[in-house]
Amino acid sequence: MAGPVMVRDPDWWRGAVIYQIYPRSFQDSNGDGIGDLAGITQRLPYVASLGVDAIWISPFFPSPMDDFGYDIAHYTDVDPMFGTLSDFDRLVQRAHELGLKVIIDQVISHSSDRHPWFMESRSGRDGAKADWYVWADPKEDGSPPNNWLSIFGGTAWEWDATRCQYYLHNFLTSQPDLNFHNPEVQEALLGTVRFWLERGVDGVRLDTINFYFHSAGLENNPALPPEDRNEITAPGVNPYNYQNHIYDKSRPENLEFLARFRALLEEFDDRAALGEVSDALRGLEIVGQYTSGTNGIHMCYSFEFLAPGPLTPRGVRGTVEEVLAAAPDGWSCWAFSNHDVARHASRYCDAVFEDRAAFLRVLATILLTLRGSISLYQGEELGFDEAEVPYEDLQDPYGIRFWPAFKGRDGSRTPMIWSHHAPHGGFSSSKPWLPVANSHLDLAVTLQEEDSNSLLHFYRTLMAFRRTHPSLAKGSITFHQADDQVLSYERAIDEETILVAVNMSGTEATMDRPDGNWRPLSLKPDEEPLETDGETLPPYGIYIAERI
Repeated sequence: MAGPVMVRDPDWWRGAVIYQIYPRSFQDSNGDGIGDLAGITQRLPYVASLGVDAIWISPFFPSPMDDFGYDIAHYTDVDPMFGTLSDFDRLVQRAHELGLKVIIDQVISHSSDRHPWFMESRSGRDGAKADWYVWADPKEDGSPPNNWLSIFGGTAWEWDATRCQYYLHNFLTSQPDLNFHNPEVQEALLGTVRFWLERGVDGVRLDTINFYFHSAGLENNPALPPEDRNEITAPGVNPYNYQNHIYDKSRPENLEFLARFRALLEEFDDRAALGEVSDALRGLEIVGQYTSGTNGIHMCYSFEFLAPGPLTPRGVRGTVEEVLAAAPDGWSCWAFSNHDVARHASRYCDAVFEDRAAFLRVLATILLTLRGSISLYQGEELGFDEAEVPYEDLQDPYGIRFWPAFKGRDGSRTPMIWSHHAPHGGFSSSKPWLPVANSHLDLAVTLQEEDSNSLLHFYRTLMAFRRTHPSLAKGSITFHQADDQVLSYERAIDEETILVAVNMSGTEATMDRPDGNWRPLSLKPDEEPLETDGETLPPYGIYIAERI
């Protein structure tokens, strides 16, 4: 039987719900303990059943795996641990049959130090690719060129004995930064992106999009006063937070390159880009700059909703309105969890003692009714919390470096749990690369499928509701209430106006319903809507209505 027909809509990304898949941990098809492309293809019917519009697949390219795929040694191939190019082609074909768009990661700010480009670049100062990476002479005393820091800890400069120069690495020493000031580098990277576009991908997620350019003057970053430091992009124990990063990233030159990137996408039908903005001070402002108009990319996300909790009504309103003020015609992609941060079921819910399950439903309602596109991370729809990974099982170099004050990213990367009773949760027939979290076994897909009141079914219901109300995907947003307990806002497009009000506390709250005639709506057609006198919301109550 033929699957859904892929509708050609150049605006499909606006308001889309995107499901992020971390391939190492989604499904292992060959029993080696590591997830792969064939495993993703096997599970695509489940993903489609959620009602999402697209999948985003984290890197699967050839890599030494120092940073688990975000250190790429070959931009136009598949690492054998994940399969082959043919496996990828089958994945894309199956996704399209199921009505799913496919977005892949493009990590172009840096490569692996095993990439042939870097090996040629480090071989001498006179070669054809000598200037393809960021090289600099030492100071007179032999120290690094400036005070720039790596986000993974320590100096951002590494000495190379062959060239007798330092090279820049914003992350691991094995992830040297490409030199975007060199036009040849830009052309080569755009060529690798074209390869995947021609192969049929519908979009690209651009890793660390604001790290592409550095200041050619290599000026020292100024110190950041303690009162201005936060943990949006790095844990508090990381000295990276001590600087105002105005010279090593988020440079104005990036706007011209993003225009070139957008022009490449425009050569193809219905393609879109999602950028990751990592800047603790100006993240939302940069999101506005990068997505405003038609010369930037389509949508971006920053880390405001990915930072440590709590999440509050005022915080949600402030974050969304800051983006709207920075770029009224820009577009955000909101996420509460991903592969780089602790899962929000822990960050936002650890302080909730009254009804954790109800609070997770409130959070899902907020996320799936905000103005913007939405990114859901695998297991989020099941309520996975942050897994406890013993030190001896840690794989993440970031966590190993800052243990125990910061435990790294492995807790959000443990295997997906498909079955409560199957070995290793149905993820693999052998020992997984990261241990299965015991706290996740009772949240397995098989158990939640059988429970009509499960969080999994609530997510499905929410996404179906979103699909039937255009205002929730592409409409405007107007906030009404954001106090200690209640968050409420209107979403509107054409003749449709939807009111969303949630009580984010465990006690009854006063709701200020806007003037006008409102008809309460239920998320499910066969359920009665929440009735309210227009003044009160029960603990963790959700009220949705339409203007009549």
